[in-house]
Amino acid sequence: MDYVEAPGYPPGVNPFREIPESTNDRENHLLHRGRHTYLVLNRYPYNAGHLLAVPYREVGDLSDLNAEERADLMETVILAKEILTRAIRPDGFNIGFNLGRASGAGLPEHLHGHIVPRWKGDTNFMPVLGETRVLPASLNAMWQRLRKHCPDSSGR
Repeated sequence: MDYVEAPGYPPGVNPFREIPESTNDRENHLLHRGRHTYLVLNRYPYNAGHLLAVPYREVGDLSDLNAEERADLMETVILAKEILTRAIRPDGFNIGFNLGRASGAGLPEHLHGHIVPRWKGDTNFMPVLGETRVLPASLNAMWQRLRKHCPDSSGR
């Protein structure tokens, strides 16, 4: 319901710029700060543990990143997969980018990669018939569980 009832972001507001500027990683569900990229729980997840790898610099396409930023982004995606594997042991992953509004990008001006853990049988009648998803853990509980497996877990 948070997603359905949430108003769109006003012009000029971009949570992907605001999240890393905060000093409260727990409140923002920020798991890891890399050199050019950070890792955060998706506020409106497809599955429990759905993570986003987000460059600090606001760009809309992979080709807009320089080589160092692209390398850091890929390392962050791999780190996300490793954290999820250790913490919640999924059977597989969907990893990808939605480029442009037509692809489903909610903030097409700020590139971000999705790392979605998947389990055998994790699709059921709820998303098909009820147009809703059931998540087994709150964002706060999932953040605490995943944070234990982050290399920089002593942070904020």
